[in-house]
Amino acid sequence: MNMRKTLLCSFVGAALSLSAVTSAYAATTLKLSHNHPRDHAVHKAMSQLAKEVKELTDGEVKIRIYPDAQLGTQRESMELMQNGALDMVKSNAAELEAFSPAYSAFNLPYLFRDKAHYYSVTDGELGREILDSSSESGFIGVTYYDAGARSFYTSKPIKTPEDLKGLKVRVQPSPTAIAMVKSLGGSPTPLAYGELYTALQQGVVDAAENNIPSFSLSRHSEVSKYFSLDEHTMVPDVLVISTKTYDKLTKEHQEALMKAAKDSSEYMKQLWAESEAKERKKAEGMGVTFVQPNKAAFVASVQPMYAELEKSNPELSQLVKRIQDVK
Repeated sequence: MNMRKTLLCSFVGAALSLSAVTSAYAATTLKLSHNHPRDHAVHKAMSQLAKEVKELTDGEVKIRIYPDAQLGTQRESMELMQNGALDMVKSNAAELEAFSPAYSAFNLPYLFRDKAHYYSVTDGELGREILDSSSESGFIGVTYYDAGARSFYTSKPIKTPEDLKGLKVRVQPSPTAIAMVKSLGGSPTPLAYGELYTALQQGVVDAAENNIPSFSLSRHSEVSKYFSLDEHTMVPDVLVISTKTYDKLTKEHQEALMKAAKDSSEYMKQLWAESEAKERKKAEGMGVTFVQPNKAAFVASVQPMYAELEKSNPELSQLVKRIQDVK
C-alpha cells in the first residue's frame, strides 16, 4: 500500500508538473480530482464552476478538472490534497466522516424529512458550519452537490428490512453506513467503488446502495435487476479545498470561488433532477424493476442508532437534533 501511494504521488507530481508553468501574470491553476465520468451531472456542474471562476477572476484563477479517478480514488485524492499534490477534491459526506466527525450526521438514515428539509440544511448556516468544521484537518468544504437519495439494489426485491438479512451489502468506508446495514440485518462489506461491478457479478457481494444515476452510469443495472426505493440516506457530494491553497488566494479570488461554487450547486440541482429521470428510464429499459418498499419498517429499524448516538456521542447527537429542527 505504501509503495502504491509513493508511486501514485510520483505519477501525480509528474502528470501535473506541466500545469505548474504559468503565464506572465502568474495565473493560479487549481487541480481538482473526482471519481465520476465526464457525463455525470457533478462533472458538468464543476465544469461550470471552473468556467465562472475563470470569468470572475479575469483568468487569474483557473481550475483544471481530472475526472474518472485519474489521480486515484476519493480517499487517495484526499490524502494527496493533504500532502499538497492536489488543491481540490470532490468527495462525499460518507468518506469525509473519517476526516471531520460533523459530516457523519449526513450518513444517518432517515435524517431528513424530505428534499426541502435537506436543501434548507445544506443551503443554510448549519450546512456552512459543517463545511468549515474540517479546517483543522487541512481543508474546508466549498459547497455541496446534490447526490439524490441512496437506496438498495440487488438481484431480488427488497421490500422490508427482513429481505436484507444474510445479504453481503457493499457500503462506503463509513462507520455510520456500516452500522446502518447491521441494524437492518445485512452484512456490511466496505469495498472500493471501482471494484463493485465485478464484485456484484461474481457474488463477492450480494447487494449495494447508491443513487439512481450512479447505479445506471456505472452499469450496475446490468448485474442488479431490482432497485428498492427505500431512500435511506441523502448523502451530499462535497467539494473541498486545501486550506493552504485557499489561504493563498486573495480575498477577491476567495469570494469569486465561493460565488461560483454556490451557482454551480444551484445548477447541480437542475442537472440532478434531469439525470435521475433519464437514468431511471434507461435502467428500466434494461429490465430493472424499481420497487416501492415499506419505508416505515426501514425507519423503525434504524431508530436504535439514534438512541445509541445520544449515549455515545452527545455532541454529534446535538448536531443531529439541530438538523432535525431546521424548518
